[in-house]
Amino acid sequence: MRLGLVVYDGLERTSGGYRYDRRLVTGLRDRGHEVTLVTIPRDGYGANLFDNVSREVAADLAALDVDVLLQDELCHPSLVRHNRRHDDDVPIVSIVHHLRCREPRAAWRNALVRPIERRYLETVDAFVYNSETTRETVEALVGPTRGVVAPPGGDHVDPGVTRAQIRARAHEPGPLEVVFVGTLVERKGLHTLLRGLAARPADEWTLTVVGDPTIDPGYARRIDRLVDALGVEESVTVAGRVTDSALSSILGDGHLLAVPSGYEGFGIVYLEGMGFGMPALASTAGGAGEVVTDGETGVLIPPGKPRAVSEAVGSLAADRERLAEMGVAARDAYEAHPTWSEMVDRVASFTTGLREVAGPSP
Repeated sequence: MRLGLVVYDGLERTSGGYRYDRRLVTGLRDRGHEVTLVTIPRDGYGANLFDNVSREVAADLAALDVDVLLQDELCHPSLVRHNRRHDDDVPIVSIVHHLRCREPRAAWRNALVRPIERRYLETVDAFVYNSETTRETVEALVGPTRGVVAPPGGDHVDPGVTRAQIRARAHEPGPLEVVFVGTLVERKGLHTLLRGLAARPADEWTLTVVGDPTIDPGYARRIDRLVDALGVEESVTVAGRVTDSALSSILGDGHLLAVPSGYEGFGIVYLEGMGFGMPALASTAGGAGEVVTDGETGVLIPPGKPRAVSEAVGSLAADRERLAEMGVAARDAYEAHPTWSEMVDRVASFTTGLREVAGPSP
């Protein structure tokens, strides 16, 4: 089968959504499918709206000779008009990681985004969802859809730790080693995490921050200032972007994976940390609850609540047997979760079925 995929800026970004797209493309090609990428520069939401009248984007889309056209929903501001002019014989399938209009921001901003996002969703024939939560948010906006839920896998890095090691690590003397993994953008809630940790005794915790600071340099600078203002620079290590092997080492040494995001459509990073026997501290907003079972494999807290972060960290730092039990339960949940290969199989089967319904291209 011949497929196209529309993304912003190629596939090399480090976010969970881009990892999903990368694994999907690789998996489809490994299964003998032909995948052609169309990349559009990401210039900011308002600027990307002008892509709808871009001759270059129109030409790139018109040049595709495919059976099914996949689009990362992140690109929705660029594609509304192009989709309306699209060949009806080629189904359009949107890969939805989460809706932009559900991100935590000023209500008036989401009120501007929502109708544009809705118009885009109405131009699409079918959907690939990363979670049931994401499906529900889309259908709340546009009604029932044709789609498949294909959760991301957690087997991005090899955990290489045993349950005995998870238990032993939890009982080692010293501070609770907290790890944050995510792009340094406001939605991921690093500022909330820092404020919550700063309310704890300094000898109770350490924090390692793994994430790309170039996506939102202003926010990264804000984090630097916050670390200084809170007086926690001795307890915080900012690692920046790291290799997979370095990430494995960091997760293997850590106790708690903490990303109190304002909203996640799924939250691949929680699953990855759980593979290393790390309970996850996540937010109740969005789809994290499909990955993290509150009180069993992690702790779910309201978004934007430093006090809730502080209480969760203090509880686990004080009760290392509970930390060990949750770590083993997290590892069990990780092993029971579908793999990346299963995700690709679901998407491949779904898109093949769409093509068979639409009929062969002329």
